[in-house]
Amino acid sequence: MTTTRVAATYELSDHELRSIRALMDGAFAGSFSDDDWDHTIGGAHVIVELDGQLVAHAAVITPVLDVGGRTLRCGYVEGVATLPAQERRGFGSLAVREVDVLIRQGFDLGALSTHSHTFYERLGWKRWRGPSYVRGGSRVLRTADEDDGLMVLLFGNTASLDLALPITCEARSGDDW
Repeated sequence: MTTTRVAATYELSDHELRSIRALMDGAFAGSFSDDDWDHTIGGAHVIVELDGQLVAHAAVITPVLDVGGRTLRCGYVEGVATLPAQERRGFGSLAVREVDVLIRQGFDLGALSTHSHTFYERLGWKRWRGPSYVRGGSRVLRTADEDDGLMVLLFGNTASLDLALPITCEARSGDDW
């Protein structure tokens, strides 16, 4: 039986956090860094289990994004993965659909960075076409290498947002986006 639940990082046991990290390490074939892990914790986690075993995960964190000079509260998606042996069975899609619900309930828009555009596009996400930037203190730096990977989930007040506007996030360790 497949079950899905949402939990804040502080609600998860050490065992659950270790299981999620192991899922990330396996799904990303060892390329999921400690910085990636740090980006994944601290928000809400969607946990998908099959017969009590963790098979998929996605997290939502809460950075503030500036889009064309407008500050928006963002549900930023991190740590989306499916147990390799369970891929292509809908578990990852289930996790992202649950993330979408969380984003629509508490944020102005959703955002993420990916190389798997088709996966997210079929779930209603759109590619960002504008230039991306990162803000660190008083400096704003262009992140052109991130432009192609950015995607957004628009709804409500952001449904007609111009996807070609500049978008800026706060700097962080590892990948900014």
